[in-house]
Amino acid sequence: MFLKRKLSQNEITIGSWITLAHPAIAEIMARAGFDWLVVDLEHSVITIREAEELIRVINLCGVVPLVRLSINDPVQIKRVMDAGAHGIIVPMVKTRTEADAAVAAVYYPPKGARSVGLARAQGYGTTFQKYREWLENKAIVIVQVEHIDAVNNLEDILSASGVDGYFIGPYDLSASMGLPGQFDHPNIVAAIERIRQVGSLLNEPGGIHIVEPDIIELEARIKEGFKFIAYSLDTRMLDTACRTGLAAVKRE
Repeated sequence: MFLKRKLSQNEITIGSWITLAHPAIAEIMARAGFDWLVVDLEHSVITIREAEELIRVINLCGVVPLVRLSINDPVQIKRVMDAGAHGIIVPMVKTRTEADAAVAAVYYPPKGARSVGLARAQGYGTTFQKYREWLENKAIVIVQVEHIDAVNNLEDILSASGVDGYFIGPYDLSASMGLPGQFDHPNIVAAIERIRQVGSLLNEPGGIHIVEPDIIELEARIKEGFKFIAYSLDTRMLDTACRTGLAAVKRE
């Protein structure tokens, strides 16, 4: 479960996204064999209480629980980390200052500025010192590159101390360029390639979200050099499985 080491060694890891709050969904996906799972607080109605339960289930299944924040907010960061998240994915990071702020919110002083609480992550007060050591060595901070401003500031962002990797948000990136959802447009393709090249140059592991459960695209992204790959999400996998099965029946 040492995801931070895998990221630092540029090993390929495959995860997925959870937007539905039922713990059975988290358990099913965790037992499917993903390396990590992201509890999404940005584009879902999952509450902080439900997030804690999902984090617990994922963790107890032996998979790394991450949380995609709703905003780069130190209060939300400390709450999800106290709940037991192994790291955060920070949306819409556009500058080095924003990346530095996210890192500071994850770590205790002197490395960061996070206040100390005694919740699930700290064994409710019984394992604080153990958690503090774990935090220093294994906590994960991933910045989302999902705006053209971030692409233009990419070297500064990825050079921030404490950033373990990046994750491309293709929909928001394309929208920021006035081309929402047009992933095959030459400008979008060029922007994603620039992100990949800069990340490779700085030895920062790159991630991308394959929104539809498409094995061919997954294989293509691996060949392109992406290492931290989110394979679809709960709702898209459910919808695709339903529609594929019904389409086969209705054709008969």
